[in-house]
Formats: sequence, C-alpha cells, structure tokens
Amino acid sequence: MTINTDDLINSIIESLDRIDNIKLQDMPNIDLYMDQLTTFMDDRLKHTTRYPGEDKILTKTMINNYAKNDLLPPPIRKKYSKDHLILLIFIYYFKTVLSISDVQTLLDPLKKKFHVSDTDGLTLSEIYQTISAIQDKEVGPLKEDILKKAELANTFFDDADDEDKDQMKLFTFLSFLAYDVYVKKLIIEKVIDGIDEKSGKYKTKEELKEEKRAAKEAAKAKKAAEKAASKK
Repeated sequence: MTINTDDLINSIIESLDRIDNIKLQDMPNIDLYMDQLTTFMDDRLKHTTRYPGEDKILTKTMINNYAKNDLLPPPIRKKYSKDHLILLIFIYYFKTVLSISDVQTLLDPLKKKFHVSDTDGLTLSEIYQTISAIQDKEVGPLKEDILKKAELANTFFDDADDEDKDQMKLFTFLSFLAYDVYVKKLIIEKVIDGIDEKSGKYKTKEELKEEKRAAKEAAKAKKAAEKAASKK
C-alpha cells in the first residue's frame, strides 16, 4: 500500500498492542463509593476512548440510570462491590455495539445468578477472568485479519487516477471493517432475540413457537375448567 496508508495500518496494529483490559487482580478488593468508582473506571479505560481526556467513561448519571433500568444491582450502603465493577465494564464495552435493552438481556442472567461474591460455585469474578483471557488471545488473530483486509483492499482501484487511488483503497479497507462489524452485530442481535427471559438460555424459533403453543393450550384449558366449575 502507499506510505501514508501503510503508516495508518501500522498505527492501528500498534494501538491494538496498547489494549489492556482491566485485569481482575487490578480491581480494588474493597467496596467503592460512587466517586471512587468513576475515578477508577476513568483512569483505567480512558485510553479506549476516541478522545482521551474529553470523553467520559462513566458518570454518576450513567450509573444511576443503569440501576434504575435494572442493568445494575443497587449499591449496598452507597458502596459498589467488585461484582458491580465487573458488570459496569461489560456494559461499557457492550453498549458500543448493542442497544441498552439488548445489553440488559445479555447481562440479566449474570446479574441475577452470579452477583454474589461469596457464593458457592461459579462467580462473576471467574466469568470475567475467563472472558479476559480469551480476549487477550484474540489480539493476534485480530491483527492478522486487519492486515488481510488491508492487503485485499490494496488490490482494488489500481486503474483509478492517482489523486483518487489512495482514497478509494482506504475507503475499501474501512468498508471491509464496517461490514465485518455489521454482520457480527446482526449475529449477536439474532442470538439475543432467542434468549428466554426466564431461563436466560437461547432457544430456537421452533422451541419458542412450541412454548407459545403450549401456553396457549394451557390458558385455554384453564378457562374451560373455570367455566365448568362456575356451572356447578
């Protein structure tokens, strides 16, 4: 690719090397007040924003709205636990590509079942640690995919005028990336649409249709029984 575009790709790859998810062991082991919580999130995630120093990672209003809309359990005596912090980190990343209602559907099972730090069995801390380890391993393949898309974009528009060639190659590269995000977003939304609210598990259209039919039949049978009882 051209020197300018090569510099851009190298800059992107270097930025991926600087991605540093908040490690579980770096989280405070004490409960935090609101101001302490927002300060911690700002300090650790400000490098992930488009305009570091200007964009807000988390505000008091955001946290209150998350709790109000049942995305986040209420604080205990105005303090937020490590579990609160983990859920907020998930919310921060998910909301960049998903609607708040989808984020709520995705996190609701975690919030209800695993939001107890001293519970027996699987905990939010263990879930977060596993997800973080997987994400760290994905950086390498992600770099390879970006380079592959850049190389592919470079094979187009060679016959364009010199003043247009670089611009169109860059547009093609960004189109590849945007389409990749678009498709993956559709997949996520499709899966979320199949998540059962009660169990938190994914169900196929056939399973949902059968449950709906069974519920309708049960309601019909109940109505018939009540009608029969009223005649006695």
